[in-house]
Amino acid sequence: MHLVTRAQWGAKPPKSPLKHIASTKGVKVHYEGAPVPADLAKPEKHSQCAGRVRSIQASHLANTKEKYSDIAYSYVVCPHGHVFEGRGLHKRQGANGNQQLNLNHYSVVAMVGDSGLTKPTNDQLHGIRDAIELLRDKGGAGAEIKGHRDGFATKCPGDPLQEWVKKGAPRPGTPGIEPPPPPPPGAKVSLSHVITAARTDPGAAQGHTTFPADVKRVEAALVAEGLLDPKFGDDGSFGSRTVDAYAAYQRRQGFTGANADGIPGKSTLTTLGSQHGFTVAA
Repeated sequence: MHLVTRAQWGAKPPKSPLKHIASTKGVKVHYEGAPVPADLAKPEKHSQCAGRVRSIQASHLANTKEKYSDIAYSYVVCPHGHVFEGRGLHKRQGANGNQQLNLNHYSVVAMVGDSGLTKPTNDQLHGIRDAIELLRDKGGAGAEIKGHRDGFATKCPGDPLQEWVKKGAPRPGTPGIEPPPPPPPGAKVSLSHVITAARTDPGAAQGHTTFPADVKRVEAALVAEGLLDPKFGDDGSFGSRTVDAYAAYQRRQGFTGANADGIPGKSTLTTLGSQHGFTVAA
């Protein structure tokens, strides 16, 4: 994750103290709703991104109708995947439409607009996911990921981002290969089954499956996280690639060494399930 703090991008202090929130139902995704230069996505243009965040903050502070105390969003994500700290963690939002909506969800805005750069880059989608996962891990955000237009009359976050949100906001996978569908709501995964599969399948014959139904649900979640190649994401075998992908997910959750060996544990599997539609059984 490429996190840029308020101090690093040159934020002005809030006009007044921001109200604290302990947790939210989840995160709303936004776009700028204004022209964004198409060439901002070029690598050499990244030096302009901090200035763009300063401009967003300045426009919000100058907005006499909304009377924002600060930049309205929790985080801003540039086309290069860098996550700029806005209001940050545990701060009530200003962007979601009204007081209740601002209590219900955090907000993450992508530097894409209604003209020019209208489609998010893959790096940007990874950055939005990074921001969402930070809000979940440290900010008490729930599992919901919605577009701004979900529950408020607006074109935001634009059609490309809204379609991505409707798919579950997956991390970009291998180009040209559709990830497997997410597990049905209410699906259950047996912890003991996937542990057995993770210990058995890598050493078995190619294509061997131990508990394929449970493993496929875990694989689909790892594909959505951008950690497992979609072409290996629906075979039901907890082979070496799936073990490696799960180890990467464990590291993403802060585990290291023997605690990030690719063998599922209750904590990480429960977190993965809460994000991707399954619950964990013994």
